[in-house]
Formats: sequence, structure tokens, C-alpha cells
Amino acid sequence: MSTTIILAIVAAYFALLLAIAYYTSRGADNESFFIGEKKSNWLLVAYGMIGTSLSGVTFMSVPGEVHTKGFAYLQVVIGYFIGYMLVAFVLLPLYYRLQLTSIYSYLHTRLGEVSYKTGASFFILSRTLGASIRIYLVLIVLQHFLLDALHVPFYVTVFVILLMILLYTFQGGVKTIVWTDTLQTTGMILALIITIVLIGHELNFSFGQLWAAISDNGYTQTFQTSDWKASNFFLKQILGGAVVTITMTGMDQEMMQKNISVSTIGKSQKNMFLFSAILVVVNLLFLILGGALFVYLQAKGIEFPAKSDEVFSLVAINHLPPIAGLIFIIGLISALFPSADGALTALTSSFCIDILGMKEKSDWSESKRATIRKAVHLSITVLFFALILIYQQVIESSVISTILKVAAYTYGPLLGLFAFGILTQRKVKDILVPVICLVSPVVCWLLSLNAEKWFDGYQFGLELLFINGLITFLGLWLISSNDNQVHS
Repeated sequence: MSTTIILAIVAAYFALLLAIAYYTSRGADNESFFIGEKKSNWLLVAYGMIGTSLSGVTFMSVPGEVHTKGFAYLQVVIGYFIGYMLVAFVLLPLYYRLQLTSIYSYLHTRLGEVSYKTGASFFILSRTLGASIRIYLVLIVLQHFLLDALHVPFYVTVFVILLMILLYTFQGGVKTIVWTDTLQTTGMILALIITIVLIGHELNFSFGQLWAAISDNGYTQTFQTSDWKASNFFLKQILGGAVVTITMTGMDQEMMQKNISVSTIGKSQKNMFLFSAILVVVNLLFLILGGALFVYLQAKGIEFPAKSDEVFSLVAINHLPPIAGLIFIIGLISALFPSADGALTALTSSFCIDILGMKEKSDWSESKRATIRKAVHLSITVLFFALILIYQQVIESSVISTILKVAAYTYGPLLGLFAFGILTQRKVKDILVPVICLVSPVVCWLLSLNAEKWFDGYQFGLELLFINGLITFLGLWLISSNDNQVHS
């Protein structure tokens, strides 16, 4: 398929996003940007959150890891489902009861000003790193398979794509991305299903025969129960998945911003139920796709790619019929935009509300608030641009493992802060909270670095996030008391 046709389709896709943005952002103000005026449709939020949760990481890395890890990722997905239920029953009622715009405002009410700023800062750090890595993954694939042939420099690719995302999120914010994420989720899921069907057709397999071939190659192996010291031991993976969900969804402004834009707690919880159920099915389909891709390579005698993240793009663009390449590109950009638009909107919201204190600035006019919000929005986009160019030089391993490592170190303090606030009635010495939240990731890094030597071959997996939160919790306990007054 010609590069011109592909670029034309990408342009048409973006034009559709701009049209949606224009329609949904008419008359939008700061409240529309931050929480969609609390009028978002819960069904649209549930469906659109699939695309945000999966992103380009799932689209590329999950199928690629099937060759070496089988369906082991399903262990994490089971944990995700448990975590979503806890978010629905524990955190969502809290956020609605307090009528929060930024979920980190809870930390101000419960623990104090410094704790509040610390929690928001850790979110901003984690989401900035995680989102920019996700964007990088998709852009590097677009560059390699499409734009290198046109001699387009990578920095130009990054600039153009980020400019496109900036344009359609600049005014409407949440009010817009609830709708654009719906379109993008559809594109991603269609790409997934159609590719599986095309592989089956090329191999003359029914779905049952394709599944049998995947199973015969050992790719359906899911639960690792033999070695409890291994990082992929099933209980670690399930626990880690639950904790990842609680922190990266329930304590993440990007994900919760969409949920609390729904009018009532009941509708928001229905959104969470539907979203989590669909997410399990879609992740299973991604694993089936991974198995199908490697079965196809083996059947055709094609050498496996050096980087597992490239297997989907390699087969779809270079070996399947041309329609598969087109479907792959549509799915890929559908995976890219939810990774970026929601993060950009949430980071802007958190910085404006939590760091700048926009809600408390009663002397600021609406036009001044809008000007500052747009300046923050633009600044974060520039930061994304710089980080993506840095990643091009330093990231070599599977991107999904990189993101989970970043999450373990940066979301742990958030987990500890929220858990301490919800599970205890103790008052912290607020000024010392940043020290605890900085020491905890350092301790976890030292533990991870020396675990095999110190603990007889033990390897940390996703449970490192839980341990990080636990260390933060214990540190907060040490600087707290049962006094009725908050210590400063």
C-alpha cells in the first residue's frame, strides 16, 4: 500500500477528531475542560476508557511478549479486574462525596497542604513519564515503517503528532476526549479483530484451528505456580495487577477525571463494571493475536524480529495483504491518541488546580484562568516533545516492562498517602511528608537492585509497587499521632 494513501487516511482520521473537538468544545469553559460539566454519558466513558487503558503499549508490547511469556499477562489482567472493583466501591464513593474536581484535593482535606502538593507532584511526574513513553512507542513504529522511507526526521514526526493532539484537546478537554476516545477505542478493537481474522485466512485456519496451533506451541500457558521467588509467580502478578489498577486508575487524575465527569456515583460505578469486564475480554484477544502472529511467522518460515514489540507491525505491514497494513496503521494511531489526549488534559488539570491553586484564586477572572490553563497545556506538550526525543536514545527493553517499572517507583507514594488517609484517623506532621515519599522509592530501588543476593534468589515483580506504598504508609505512621490537630 502506498505511503500517500496511508498518510491520506491518517489526515482524514485527524480531520474527524478535529470535527468532534469543534462540535464538543462549543461554549466550553474551564469546568468543561476539567470535568465535562459532570454531564458525560457513562456508557461513552466506559467504552472510551478501554482505549485509554490499553494504549499503544498493549497494542504493541502485549502481543510481542507472548513468544517468551505465553499468556502470563492474563495473571495481571485478573488483578486488574479485582482492582477496578475496589476502585468502584471504595474510591469513587469518596470522590463523589467530597465533590472533587482534582482527586488529590482529598489529600489536602485529610492530611494537609504539603501532603496534597506532594501527592499531586508524584502524579504529575508519573503520568508525564508514563504517557510520554506510550507516545514514544507508537511514534517510533510509525517512523520506522512509514516515515523513514520519506526521509522525515523523527523530531518532525513527534512535533507534528503532538501539535495535532494539542489542537483537538486545547479547548474542550474532558468534554471532548470522552467522545474522541470512543472513536479511538473502536479503531483499536477493529484492528485487533480484523488482524486475527486475516491471519487465520492466510493460514487457511478456522478460529478453532488457530487456537489449537497457538496452544500446541505452548503460548496459552498462563499461570506460573512453580517458583514463588520468580517475578512472574501468579500471586505476585495478581496482587500487582490489583495494586497497579488501584493506583494507576483509582489514584490517577487522568482516569478518574472521566469517571467523576459522570453525573451520579451509581452511573460512574456502572461505567467501572462495564469497562473492567470489556477490558478483560479485549486483553485476552490481544494475547490471542500475539500467539497468532508467532504461529504465522513460524508457518511461513519468517525470522522472528529482534525486538518483540515489532512483531505486530512486521507481520501486518510486510507480510499480510495490504489491507492489514492499513488496518494496523488505523489501530496504531487509535492507540496513540488516547494515550496522549487524556494525559495532556489530566496533567493540565492537576497542575492548574493542585499546584497553582486555580480553584482558590477568587480574584482571577475566567479569561485569566483560561489563558493560564492554555499556557500550561502548551508547556506540557513541549515537555512531552523533549522527553520523547530522550527516550529515542535510552529505551531498549520492552516498553510495557519499562512503564510498569516507572509506575512501581512513582505511584507507590500515592498508594501510601491514600491508604493512610482512608485506613487511619491519624494526623501526620505535614512538613515531613515529602521526605517519606522520596525515601520510599529509593529504598525500593535498593531492594530491587539487591533482591536476588539478599533474599536467596528472590525477584521483585509488580509487588514492588505494593511494597513502595507499604513503606510510605509505615513512614507516615512514624511521623503521625492521634492528636486532633494536624502538625505542621
